[in-house]
Amino acid sequence: MTSTSNPRDLRAELETLTTEAFRPELAGIDQLPTLDIARLMNTEDATVAAAVAQRLPEIAAAIDAVAERMGRGGRLIYMGAGTAGRLGVLDASECPPTFNTDPSQVVGLIAGGPDALVTSVEGAEDSRDLAQADLDALALTPDDTVVGISASGRTPYAIAAVEHARRTGALTIGLSCNEHSALAAAAEHGIEVVVGPELLTGSTRLKAGTAQKLVLNMLSTITMIRLGKTYGNLMVDVRASNEKLRARSRRIVALATGADDAEIERALAATDGEVKNAILVVLAGVDGPTAARLLEESGGRLRAALAAAGG
Repeated sequence: MTSTSNPRDLRAELETLTTEAFRPELAGIDQLPTLDIARLMNTEDATVAAAVAQRLPEIAAAIDAVAERMGRGGRLIYMGAGTAGRLGVLDASECPPTFNTDPSQVVGLIAGGPDALVTSVEGAEDSRDLAQADLDALALTPDDTVVGISASGRTPYAIAAVEHARRTGALTIGLSCNEHSALAAAAEHGIEVVVGPELLTGSTRLKAGTAQKLVLNMLSTITMIRLGKTYGNLMVDVRASNEKLRARSRRIVALATGADDAEIERALAATDGEVKNAILVVLAGVDGPTAARLLEESGGRLRAALAAAGG
C-alpha cells in the first residue's frame, strides 16, 4: 500500500485501515456518564497487551538482531511522525539515565524536528526527502538499526526512512498497527501489532500508541539486558545524576551485594559513584582501578567480570 496526494484516493485508503475503522456501537459515547466512558476506555486498553503478545516471536527476533549490531558499536535509531515519532524520542531520551548510554547511541528522530514534539509541523510526515536527509545527517552505517514507527503503516516519512536505511545495509524494523502494511513490507523485521479500531475513530494515540510504547519498551530494555547493561533485574548502569538516582544507586549496590551502608559508601567512593564497579569491588574484593579494568576487559558485563575475578 502506498500513499497518494489525491484526497479522494487517500480517504479510500484510510477506510481500508483497521486503525481508522468506525465503530457504530460507540456513536453515542458522548452521551454516556463519565464513569461509563472511562470503563469503556479501560476495557479497550486491556486488550493491547494481548495484541502485543501475539507478536512476541517477531519482537524477540528483532531484538536479537539489534543487540548483535549494537554489540559491534551500532546505534538504535527511531523514526516516526506525530505520536509515533514522539514515542520514539521518549524511549531514546530515557536510555542515557537508565542504562548510562551515550546520547548518540539511541536516537529518536521525529518528522519536522524538535518543534514537532510540541506542535504540528505541516507536511513533515509526508516528506520522503526529509527522512533521507535526517538519516544522511547521522552518517548511517551497516551496524546501525533504523526503526520506522507508524500506527497506520503508511506514513511516507517512516517508510522512506526504512527504505533508505536498508539500501545502506543497516538493520531495519517496521512497527505498525495494521496488517499487510507498507512499512512492515519495507523492513527486514516487520512487527504489526493489530489492536483494532480506536474508541475515537482514527485517534491512534490511544490503543495504537499504547501498543507502540510497549514494543519500544521491549526493544530498548531487552536489548540493553542482552548487552550486559543490567545485573539480574537491577539497573547497574544507572547514571546517578540527581539525589533520587544517587539514592537508587546505593540501593542497587545493597540489593546486589548485601553489604552494609558503610561498605557501600566506601565502594562507591572508590569507583566515582559507578554502580557496576562498586558491586564488583564489594563482591570480588578488588580495588576501584582493578574493577574498572576487569569490566573493560569483559565488555562492561558484570557477570563476566565477576567470573574473571573469581567472584
